[in-house]
This record gives sequence, C-alpha cells and structure tokens, in this order.
Amino acid sequence: MLVSLNWLKQYVDIDGIAAEELAEKITRSGIEVDAVIDRAQGMTNVVVGYVVSKEKHPDADKLNVCQVEVGEGDIRQIICGAPNVDAGQKVIVALPGARLPGGVKIKKAKMRGQESNGMICALQELGVEGRVVPKAYAEGIYVLPEDAVPGSDALELIGLRDTVLELGLTPNRSDALSMLGVAYEVAAILSQEVKLPEISYHTVSEKAEDYIKVRVDAKENPLYAAKVVKNVKIAESPLWLQHYLMAAGVRPHNNVVDITNYILMEYGQPLHAFDYDSLKSNEILVRLANEGEKIVTLDEQERTLKAHNLVITNGEVPVAIAGVMGGANSEVTSETTTVVIEAAYFEGYSVRRTSKELGLRSDSSARFEKGVDPNRVLLAGERAAQLLAEIAGGEVLEGTVLVDDLDKSPERVVVSPDFINNRLGMKISLEDMLSILNRLQFDVEAANGLLIIDAPTRRQDIKIEEDIVEEIARLYGYDEIPMTLPEGNDQIGGLTPYQAKRRVARNVMEGAGLYQAVTYSLTSDELAQKFALKAEDTTRLLMPMSEERSTLRQSLIPHLVDAASYNVARKADSVALYEIGSVFLGKTAEELPYEEEHLALVVSGKWVDNAWQGEKLAVDFFVAKGIVESLFEKLGLTERLSFEKTAVDGLHPGQTAAILLDGEKVGIIGGLHPAERKKYDLKDTLVAEINLNAILTAEVKELVYTSVPRFPAMTRDIALELERSKPAGEIIEIIRNAGTKLLKEVKVFDVYEGDKMEAGKKSVAFSLTYFDPERTLTDDEVVSAHNKVLKALTEAGAELR
Repeated sequence: MLVSLNWLKQYVDIDGIAAEELAEKITRSGIEVDAVIDRAQGMTNVVVGYVVSKEKHPDADKLNVCQVEVGEGDIRQIICGAPNVDAGQKVIVALPGARLPGGVKIKKAKMRGQESNGMICALQELGVEGRVVPKAYAEGIYVLPEDAVPGSDALELIGLRDTVLELGLTPNRSDALSMLGVAYEVAAILSQEVKLPEISYHTVSEKAEDYIKVRVDAKENPLYAAKVVKNVKIAESPLWLQHYLMAAGVRPHNNVVDITNYILMEYGQPLHAFDYDSLKSNEILVRLANEGEKIVTLDEQERTLKAHNLVITNGEVPVAIAGVMGGANSEVTSETTTVVIEAAYFEGYSVRRTSKELGLRSDSSARFEKGVDPNRVLLAGERAAQLLAEIAGGEVLEGTVLVDDLDKSPERVVVSPDFINNRLGMKISLEDMLSILNRLQFDVEAANGLLIIDAPTRRQDIKIEEDIVEEIARLYGYDEIPMTLPEGNDQIGGLTPYQAKRRVARNVMEGAGLYQAVTYSLTSDELAQKFALKAEDTTRLLMPMSEERSTLRQSLIPHLVDAASYNVARKADSVALYEIGSVFLGKTAEELPYEEEHLALVVSGKWVDNAWQGEKLAVDFFVAKGIVESLFEKLGLTERLSFEKTAVDGLHPGQTAAILLDGEKVGIIGGLHPAERKKYDLKDTLVAEINLNAILTAEVKELVYTSVPRFPAMTRDIALELERSKPAGEIIEIIRNAGTKLLKEVKVFDVYEGDKMEAGKKSVAFSLTYFDPERTLTDDEVVSAHNKVLKALTEAGAELR
C-alpha cells in the first residue's frame, strides 16, 4: 500500500512530524513501513513553461524548435523531440542547472546546430513510473492545465512535492488498504481525530429506480447498490485527482473511472461504473454463471466461466465478473453520458476462487478477498455520486436501488484486564487500556471487571480476546514490554545417548571418506521394498505428486544407488556416499507407518588413487566390510558382530552377507548384482544398510582400561586348503573355540585361488596370536595350545598345507 502524505493530511493532522519519524512510529505500532519515498527526489529548477511557438528543426525530422516562456516574459529556445509537443501548451520545463532523478543535470547545449536552453519533460523523466502515466502522455511530454502559471513550481503543481510511505501489510490488516484505514491507524498512534469526507450533493427529481432494477439470485452477494448519474461529461480528471492516483500506483484514465479508483483507495471499497446505454437493459441481475459462459473483460481477454463464478448481468448476458473485473461490453467510453455506479459486498471466498481460477487479480479482488467494511459500501457509493456531480458535471438521480441482506453488526469481544496483563507479562492500568481502545475508536465499556468491546467493522481482524491483547500491546508500545529472564530449575542441555552415538556413526562414515547424502523418503511401488531388511506393508500416498514419489521407502539403498549413478554420469569416476534416515514399516494402531532409523552406504569405483606413488585400488567387499567393522568398533560392539552369507535380490550371490549383532540380523552388506550395475551404468559397487535403532540402543559394557603388556606375544601361521564355498568366518570360529585362553587374536592374512590349487579349492592363511599378560609363554605351552587348534581343524575337514 502506497500512502501519499499530502493525501493523508486531508484526514488526519500530521503537520509538524517528519516523514521518517512517522514511518518509525507506524512500524513500531505493528505495520512495517518498507520505504519512505521522496517523490521530488532532490529535483530543482523545474518550472511551468508556455510553448509560444513550435517549428520543425531544419536539420532533424524528429526534432522541434520551441520558444517557451518560463515566467515574466522570459522566453527560452528549447529543442524537443516529443511527438505531442505543440504551440499553446503549458508544459513542464527543466531549466539549465536543474537536477533530475538518476543524477541527470540539465545544461545548455546545441542539438544539430540549434541552441537548447533546457528540456521539456515527460513525467517519466521526473521519476514517475511509466505504468502509472496516463496513456495519452505515455509516449510524450505531460501537458498541464491551461490555468497553470508560467514560471511557477511545476513539481508543486503536479504533486511531486510529496512523500510516499510504502506499507508492508500482513494479510489480516485489510483495513490499512485504504487511506481512511491508514488515517485511523495514524490517528490512534498520534492521539488525533480522523476527519471523514463530508458527503453532500443535489439530486434531480428523477428517481434511480425508474432507470434500473436490481435482483440478486446468489447468496455470495448479500448487498448490491446501484446509483444512476445522468449527463456526465467524460474528460481528463483534475490534476489533483490524477496525481493522488499516480502517487498510489494507479494509472489515471478518465474522470469517471478515476473517481471509482480514487474511492477504492480512499475507502477501500471497490466500485464499478457501467455505461447505462451499453447495458441495453433496465435490469441488473446478480447470479452464478452458467458452465462455459464467456465474457470479454476490460483487459480485452475472453474468459470462460464456471458454474460457481459470480457474475453481474443485464438480465441475460454477463457485464462484469463480480468483485474481479468489469466487462468490455459495458465499459465507460468517451461517448458515455449516463453512468450506473455499482457499490456491492461480495463474499471473499467467492471472489478469491474466481480470481484464482481465471488467473485474474485486480485491486478490487485483492480487497474483497481480505474483507471490506460492510458499513462503508453505501457510503462509498454516495461519495462517488458526489464526485461525479462535482468533477464530471453529472446529475445524480434520487435514491439508491438496493438489495441488502448483509449483517453489519460489529464483532463483540469480552476480555478481562487481568487476561491482557497475564498474556503480556505487564501491568497496564485499566485507564491506559480504555485510552488505547478509544484512540482506536473501538466502542468499549468497562463493567464487572471486564472490557466489553464492539470492534468497528472496518477491522475485520478483531475476533477473539488475543486480538485485543495485540491491539493494546502495539499501541502501548512493544518497547515497553519488560525484559525478564526465564524462571525455574536450570538444566544443562546436552545430547541423549542415542543422539551422541548417532553423531559417532556420522563421524565414522565421514572419517572413512564418505559424503553424506539426503534422498527422498518417497519412492515408487517397485522400489519401496527393494533391499529392505524386512518387508512389511507399505504406505502409499492418497494424492502423490507422481508415481515415482508415491510410496514411503523401506530401504535407503535404492536412492543411494540412484545418487551414485547420477554422479558417475557426470564424470565422477569414484563415489562414496552414506545416508542416515528413516524407513517406514507396517502400520501402527493409528494406521500410520512405524519409523525406523537406518544407516546405508554405497561405494563405487576406486577406493585408493595415489597419483604420486601410482597406487590404485578398486573398491571390493572388504572395503565396505571394513567400514562396517569400524562403526561397530567405535560403538564397542566388535565382539558381538558377525557376518553370515545370505542372498538378497539385486545383490551379487557370492558377495552378500547378513550383518549380525548377537546372532540377530541388523543389516546387509554386498556387491550390486552385475545386472543392477548395468542398469545404473556403474562399475563394481558395494552397498550396506544397518538398522541404526538396533545398534545404537544395544547395551554396551563399560569400557575398562587395560595397561600396555610387559610380556611378548607369540604368533603362529597356518595355511588351510578349503572348499571355495567355505566361509573363512566359520574357520575363525572353530579356531577361537578350540584355542585355550592363551589365544588372543585370529585374522586372515592371505587367500589364494590360483591355478596351482585343485579345482573348487582355495588356500586361506591365518595368523594366530598367543599371549599371557602375567608372564612370558614357553614354546611348549604355545605348541600345546596350537596343537589343539590343529586337531579341531582336522576334525572339521580342513586340510593343513
């Protein structure tokens, strides 16, 4: 909302207060002032000129040599290229030395050999936006009225000696979408009175009801009023009216249309003017449109209507879309002599739906959507009749043709002073509360310890007790609300054990070189259960944005593989990603899915790429397994971790294992199946997914410090010939079970499957570490313990090489 202070002064006394100070007060009271705009913008030496003569420039077809009087017989030669300049006009002249917006300084100059002593100005050159300049002057200079005095201040004459406040309104403050609404606000802030426009005019003996009838067949229009004005003379509006509209961001058209726009900005009540003769009827019928009915609106666009759109008709065809825009078939033109003024109240929801469906938004629809004052509708119509009589020379017919079923009663709110003070944490006296409410011009009565308030209908946002609390707080002053520290028992914040462990998991992943990814929780039906640790009922959206985002996921792996493919397609030859997120399983008693937090990872391409040493290593199963083992080690779960060969659709049958915690499955790890790799155009790719809830909530023994051993350990290496299908983990388990308490560690250090081995066989080498923290072991003790291991291996079918 753009508020001209020159215009605002008509309704409230703001003399003696600077624009910046007023803006600060308005902002502090709850309506933000986004900008304070000086329309003069430091311009100087801009005067009214009279074009005495105009001749064609001898050396330029598009230039004219003008002799211009700029006051007291001072005639200057000015070269002007505007197509509409002519002798006998009063124009705006920037004299040499003048400063214009944009840092432009006017100097004497020669143009094609002819001297020019100034510039005849268009409004755009004075900082007026082109969109609000009257169409007649949009491509040329602005022509002033004949009574303008040469040499006088042109900026004062055209209203640019003015300051405009740009208000950033929230949707609830529709009352401030009018000059009177802003006047009420400013008057409350400054403890001033509001001076409302005085409405009086003469009527002729003819009655409006003899010219027009009104019928309403739609509940969306509880009030419709029509006034008739005859013998209207269509012309340009007076200068003051044009420049108030331009200051408000509205383009002037002609006096009739400008009057309706002026009242729109003054009262916040949209009006519409019909050409009576173009209606071709003496009836106005307000009804819902017929499905597919068409109308050409004032913007010359044909609109196709739906059955729930509200229209104004001449009894047969639509002549306006209610609350949105008029029709071209009843537009006021230069030939118009009789005008029907519409003043109506349309329900906001109806206007909003129509405006949105048609993609047509106007100043009128914006106000109806937010709510107009029901008690200003008829006043606005009367004000229009007055100005049509004064400005357009019209004759107002007696009476108003009216259909009125509108409830105009104010909203009553009852609230106690204690309630207000408790909400604000303040101690505002009853007298101060009454004073604030009276300044806002709310009808208020104090009785039985309560405030009984009838909010004016212009304030559509006042409905409940908290609204009154807000009004008192903002007028009393937000700065007056005392600053207090919270009271109560202090508690130091911190992470829960689960949160702390989840942070450890994230650090392990990133420490291993993986980047965090965040993918969609929604996927397709096809991928919803793919790679799931446990498949349960899926949850599908009722109104999905697409089939690819229709179902809640039960595994993180599919989208991570998508992400890896996306990166590889963009020349990232190696990808290492992880994600911590929720999967959605089954249904709770409330028919909602149960969320379970998982961690998943994907690695593809090279794991080591050392250009300096020429070392390159591709990812393999043991890279992914090492990352998983690092996580369990950090969480203190290494001794409870095991892996078991398994099969999962989409994973390589020889490179897939279940991740077990205390023998219970908590995850999977494996290489993508070659068919899957081909689908996603990936090289060797390993994935893993772990039920993070399960491992982060697992109880962990307290960490006990063990001193550095004083005694040496002894190692023995063995190589076993095994079936290729035999997991090394089973052999390690046999060794651990057979070893005495002296056996502390078993690990694989070599696997051989070359051509020197029998078909279907492999050689696996193990390193066994024997140690006693209390003493140095003897060879006999180690040999004895080691022989027990060898015996157990032989009994299990392993062949010692």
